[in-house]
Amino acid sequence: MSHKPDRQPSEGRRARAAALREQSARLERRRRLLIVFVASVAMIGIVVAVAVALVSNQGGGSSTPPSPTEAGIPATPMHTASGRTTDPPWDTPGDPSARVEAAGLPMLGEEGNVEHIHAHLDILVNGKPVAVPANIGIDQQEQQISPLHTHEANGVIHIESPVKATFSLGQFMTEWDVALTQDSIGGLKADGDNAFRAYVNGKPYTGNPAAIEFRAHDEIAIVYGPTDQKVDVPGSYDWPEGE
Repeated sequence: MSHKPDRQPSEGRRARAAALREQSARLERRRRLLIVFVASVAMIGIVVAVAVALVSNQGGGSSTPPSPTEAGIPATPMHTASGRTTDPPWDTPGDPSARVEAAGLPMLGEEGNVEHIHAHLDILVNGKPVAVPANIGIDQQEQQISPLHTHEANGVIHIESPVKATFSLGQFMTEWDVALTQDSIGGLKADGDNAFRAYVNGKPYTGNPAAIEFRAHDEIAIVYGPTDQKVDVPGSYDWPEGE
């Protein structure tokens, strides 16, 4: 009697083999995904490390900004002013670099942007304004600039420093090459007939005005003239938007 071969075991082996192949394929896919994930994490780590290194290297490789003295700027500004003892007007000095040095300040290759404020100076003599000229503290020939300077003849004083620091009217007047004391400016000195007064934001300032330290949007007025003369002292300046 003929006997048919049993195909059940052969089909079972093929099914198990197919299942093993599918399991192996899944494992291979997971292995490849893991490799891609690990590589991505490593690449992100490298990018972050490079970015941190670049940031750390800015400013000479130090995360700590330089101090005023390291930038050549006094930690405490001078509270006196040396210069011409002549009557106004007073033009821009012929050697701006020398005057900046006399004020104890450095000449920079470009304007600083760490300390960036503006103040305004009015000088009134016998009730009339005296011009504060442009380009005080700027050496155009050498293409250098003091952190304390003027751009226009409008009385606006620019404080643009590469470090946080305090600057004074005495430093500015020394750059301008105009002497300033408690009772005189240039060749104008208080006497029995003429008075000398200083104001900050419309309020009288006692003492040597050379010691006035600039704050953002200060209005500083120096007034000289007959003791009985009434002068409209400005208490503020009309600042353009963004300045």
